[in-house]
Amino acid sequence: MNIRIEVKNRYLVLTMGMIIQLCAGIIYMWSVFKEPVSAHLAWNPASASITSSFMLSAFVLGTIAGGYLQDKYTPTPIALLGSVLLGLGMIFSAFTPQSNPWLIYIFYGIIGGFGVGCVYTATVSVVQKWFPDKRGFATGMMVGAFGFSLVLFVPVTKLLLASWGVPTTFTFLGILFLIICSFCSLFICNPQTTGQSIAATAVSTQRQYTTSEMLKTKNFYLLTLSLFFILPTYFILNPLFISLGVDRGLTENMAALGVMITGVASASGRLITPWVSDFIGRKAGILITAFLTFVSALVMIFAEGTVFLICITVIAFSLGSAASVYAATTADLFGTKHMGLNYGCVMIGFGLSVLIFPLVSNVLASTGVYTYSFLLAAATCVITFILVMFLKIPKHTQQKV
Repeated sequence: MNIRIEVKNRYLVLTMGMIIQLCAGIIYMWSVFKEPVSAHLAWNPASASITSSFMLSAFVLGTIAGGYLQDKYTPTPIALLGSVLLGLGMIFSAFTPQSNPWLIYIFYGIIGGFGVGCVYTATVSVVQKWFPDKRGFATGMMVGAFGFSLVLFVPVTKLLLASWGVPTTFTFLGILFLIICSFCSLFICNPQTTGQSIAATAVSTQRQYTTSEMLKTKNFYLLTLSLFFILPTYFILNPLFISLGVDRGLTENMAALGVMITGVASASGRLITPWVSDFIGRKAGILITAFLTFVSALVMIFAEGTVFLICITVIAFSLGSAASVYAATTADLFGTKHMGLNYGCVMIGFGLSVLIFPLVSNVLASTGVYTYSFLLAAATCVITFILVMFLKIPKHTQQKV
């Protein structure tokens, strides 16, 4: 399965990966599609909203399966497979009949989500190998593009849905992503392991843990559990951005603007924090992220108006920070040779967090008061802080630029 174009320039690999990530960020856009799709299919909006859960679950499975396959073969065919699945998931969604609207769960949610997981792990893992001297910078650029997708495609998608309707919009975006991502996938390849390249030197001097070896280490469980506990604040707040914002004194337009701001903040966190962690260390980067989330979660208990906007911006920034710095930390701890599957296993923390904490929050906030939900979110940040303090990251892997 050696399908690829011979590449020697690592910045070309980074650029092509960023383009793929920009398209793959569709995973966070179901809120844009939900109401138009519900109306088009005459479907209960509450049932339609579950699509995002299917997609995020399939996304995590895609990172694990894609990671295993890319380690066994090469990243190119896995990125290509993910690109095809992403495109087909969107295209199939266009032909969902009103008689069976639940097929959206399979088309957009499972097929599309699994494809996004494959391209996500393939592109993020491969830049760890090309940029061992600038892992934070490269990871930030890659997943920053993933986060910036919201900023670019939300207004475009809304315009297309209003002008063309649901089926044509799904078809157009599906074909567009299929063509662009498939082409860019041909450039997603591992660096040569011979010669005096930076990547080859780093791989030869750092211990490369297999997944079975990684699973026997304390660092894996500390890292995965800390990821699980650092994310709940965002996942609890995400479905409430507009409704809670209005309750806290914002107009609907200001609340909607807040959602756009969170997209910019998330993309900024993905870009800035891992790059900064190249200098201050991964552990410091995670601890700062946990602290910012902790403070914001507590302030959210009473935040109104402008303070509310500031809090959701910081929380979104922290989500982006965590999404990127954990990839670089995984490479620092366990090497890059088996990065695909290793990072996929760490992402189990992400998948469980997105499934569990919104459900817990719904129970705690059954009366419409979210005080206990935000107290829970703050408490999880404290747990993250404690877990990360016990992480032992070898200093020689924290390469400075």
